Amino acid sequence: MQGFIAVFTVLRLPTPLKMSYEAAKKQAGRTPRSWESYERRETVQLVRQAVGEGRHAYVLVNNRSKGNSPLLVQALSEMLRA
Repeated sequence: MQGFIAVFTVLRLPTPLKMSYEAAKKQAGRTPRSWESYERRETVQLVRQAVGEGRHAYVLVNNRSKGNSPLLVQALSEMLRA
């Protein structure tokens, strides 16, 4: 895996591929059951890599990312602490 070149990195979790904005908006507020484990692992891996290189990492999450921003942030936090 290639290293980062800036003093920080920003990850943005977008609306899922092949999902319309309208469909994602309807899903907002629901439990993020559909958030695939590989997406979580990749996000956590990138955050750990950035922090391991002494960089700040910021993850932008909104309800269209996978339904429920607070639960997504909680899941990522738990994975990062594990």
